[in-house]
Amino acid sequence: MESGGVDSEGRVFKNAAEMWAEHVGVESQKRLDWYRNGVGYWQAVEASVDGVLGGYGNVSDADITSSEAFLRTLFSDLHITINSQLVSLDCGSGIGRVTKNLLIRYFHQVDLLEPVSHFLETARQTLTSQALANVDHHKALNFYCLPLQEFIPEPGRYDVIWIQWCIGHLTDDDFVSFFKNAKVGLKPGGFFILKENIAKSGKDHCGFVLDKEDCSVTRSDAYFKELFRRCGLHVYKIKGRRLLVVAWWFRLVRDIDIGSDRAAEEDQKGFPQELFAVKMYALMTELPKRSNQPRTRSRANRPAVIK
Repeated sequence: MESGGVDSEGRVFKNAAEMWAEHVGVESQKRLDWYRNGVGYWQAVEASVDGVLGGYGNVSDADITSSEAFLRTLFSDLHITINSQLVSLDCGSGIGRVTKNLLIRYFHQVDLLEPVSHFLETARQTLTSQALANVDHHKALNFYCLPLQEFIPEPGRYDVIWIQWCIGHLTDDDFVSFFKNAKVGLKPGGFFILKENIAKSGKDHCGFVLDKEDCSVTRSDAYFKELFRRCGLHVYKIKGRRLLVVAWWFRLVRDIDIGSDRAAEEDQKGFPQELFAVKMYALMTELPKRSNQPRTRSRANRPAVIK
């Protein structure tokens, strides 16, 4: 990534290579420290919606609404029906917020992947309760306490691998390795959904922003697309929203001006003003062939209802 970037203390980097060389380098110990410190940050956070969303738990409903709309659009485009025993993986699942409020209503089985043990235990307790276990036999099945970079999925298990607000903890090399390993876990026709904060690139903007406190990097859209190419992934569809930015972004925007775009802030009523772009990417190993069949209205894509 040739665009420059900054860190949460205002340090400017001429490109991503310079940033990674300083913080990870070629020494195995520096890489271990990067990941250990990142997990350590979240281990000190309470296992609640407000905790995992950096103190902005009030945006959870809007987040789920936009994610559901994107998922339903993809299901419609790809002629996927819910009653076909679908399976998903929730990466960086935290306390199971996305699984509970979205994925378990659309997928017959959901596996959760989360490196922070007390988050995952909260998810297990919530998702295995009787109330959720009986939602049209949809259930959270496996709970993996592992970081993304160490996870190897069961071959051909997943229809959708959902990755939200966690991929920034991976270095570029581990980002590529994760997706290459995760491809094996997709069923034929399966795909990834990546939902992440986006750093603004271009004139007077940054190609990336490094958070030194929790060891994560927020990348620009161009940065992501460069990595997708390295992963051998195709972008099928993109949806942009103005949504949550975790707590360090709010500190950053007060400390250094990176040219945040405020033109669309009114799109989300009742949110704090310090909002940055969030994008959802549907990623595929191969783009689907166009179908000439007309779409039909069906109840098949209506989710299960938690009573």
